[in-house]
Amino acid sequence: MLHVIGLGLGDATDVTVKGLETIRTCDRVYLESYTSILSTSLMDLEQFYGCSILEADRELVENNADEILPKDEKENVAFLVVGDPFGATTHSDLILRAREKGIKVKIIHNSSILTAVGCCGLQLYRFGETVSIPYWNNNWRPNSFYEKIISNRQRNLHTLCLLDIKVKEPTTESIVKKKKEYMPSQFMSVSEAATQLLKIIEEKNEGITEEAALNKSSLVVGLARVGWDNQRIVACHLGQMASVDLGPPLHSLIVPAVELHPLESEFITLHTCE
Repeated sequence: MLHVIGLGLGDATDVTVKGLETIRTCDRVYLESYTSILSTSLMDLEQFYGCSILEADRELVENNADEILPKDEKENVAFLVVGDPFGATTHSDLILRAREKGIKVKIIHNSSILTAVGCCGLQLYRFGETVSIPYWNNNWRPNSFYEKIISNRQRNLHTLCLLDIKVKEPTTESIVKKKKEYMPSQFMSVSEAATQLLKIIEEKNEGITEEAALNKSSLVVGLARVGWDNQRIVACHLGQMASVDLGPPLHSLIVPAVELHPLESEFITLHTCE
């Protein structure tokens, strides 16, 4: 059987009792290591779980998934995911591959950033489509996520923006030469995301109703290390967020609805910049 187990957002102790008991019965245990990070090391996880853990990078999961799957009917494999197993589409693909091969799959859920963002005081049922903000480079500056943010605001909904993570990404040169070389890990900050949004606003605000449009005075909420002991939340204008330092990763950005519920407004004041 393949067990896909959510680890939650913080450290080794965030795993559920059911998840921990399952991990300790498995023959092989993998940790998916490229869509998110925990506040603790692989060694700490191994010590707490009482077993050896293999790292599963993007190349293994997306291109060599069969190596992860159980080899026979007697083998049990645990695939550990930071957050919840269905927080990334990659994990759905692994589950479908297992089912195609007749392998039984068991899912053990846990907390996810998609629900934990409620800690900022914005009501979860008022969130619209979630978007991802990718890093730009000289040749690639995607901005289609901005249209989804505006669409949410036109319906008076909040938008959770998941910020880009680059872990063990191959360099362009290594792809050409077919030699394994990787770029340094990168984790987008709320200030970087806000800076990109401000640049998009300069080009995209034409034709958008004034109420729904974003500008440097629009309220945004920055979150860092949600679920960790050193979690931080800051609410301020978009222009201010471009210079806010929330410290180490992981960061997320929320663009709230145009109108807030009175309870949301009151809660957000707990996080406003002085």
